[in-house]
Amino acid sequence: MSLLVVGSVALDTIQTPAGEVEEVLGGSATYFSFSARFFNKPHVVAVVGDDFPKEYVNLMNQHGVNLDGLEFEGGKTFRWSGVYPMDFGDPETLNTELNVFMDFNPKLPESYRDSKYIFLANIDPELQLDVLNQVDEPAIIGADTMNYWIENRRKELLTLLKKIDILFLNELEARMLTGEENLLRAARSIIALGPKHLILKRGQYGVMMLGENSFFVTPAYFLERVVDPTGAGDSFAGAFMGHLARKKKIDDNTYRQAVVYGAITASFTVEDFSVNKLVSIGTNDIESRLALFTQFTECRFP
Repeated sequence: MSLLVVGSVALDTIQTPAGEVEEVLGGSATYFSFSARFFNKPHVVAVVGDDFPKEYVNLMNQHGVNLDGLEFEGGKTFRWSGVYPMDFGDPETLNTELNVFMDFNPKLPESYRDSKYIFLANIDPELQLDVLNQVDEPAIIGADTMNYWIENRRKELLTLLKKIDILFLNELEARMLTGEENLLRAARSIIALGPKHLILKRGQYGVMMLGENSFFVTPAYFLERVVDPTGAGDSFAGAFMGHLARKKKIDDNTYRQAVVYGAITASFTVEDFSVNKLVSIGTNDIESRLALFTQFTECRFP
């Protein structure tokens, strides 16, 4: 079934302990799409400038990303640059140039309006709400946000939470939104605000999912070498939503499977810069790593 993502397509300049790259393909909608494509065909709504490299457009087309909703505006593409510390923790932002993304006003093509699975990536919650007004009868709506919107668009964000099924947050954002230091209490408080499921992203410590009547925790896939954590959260969301979109039956076990697929696919993302790793692997690689992950985490009692 159709899978829609509304977010950013950007050019990133990144330094990590493993190296550095300049103006590589990035953005929330980008990472989401290259991850989701293993499970379902993603449809993108985003904006880029007239300087956006044609090679990146071709790359997205070649890997099954529908770009009918990608707008090309006169001006420069959204750019972000940052430096990661030795422990690959939160990066220091060196520069953010919103450029054409500053005036981004998502408009869905007519062919996108019947999309059933919607992911609202990290943009102004007012815009996220506007997107929902353009969709006919969505089945499942997921959304991401960040500390800036929690602080400066709280009213709009709280309105959004009443309309979505799944909220994706990291630990800091969950604490900011609720004022709760304990993560479990924070998660339960967020569920009370409207979403049916909360996906709490915990980086190298894995993922916690809380539902109205369910609770699931999984570790991250342990790697010998990390190159670039950029886009890991959006890659997780892409695989998560992609798995839901390809399943005919959505129940608690399907949600748990989606969490694990998200963790596995995101583990590939961080092994290289940009989407380089995601374009070099196939479904078999994901399934092979899933089999190892299942073996590593299995525990039987007599």
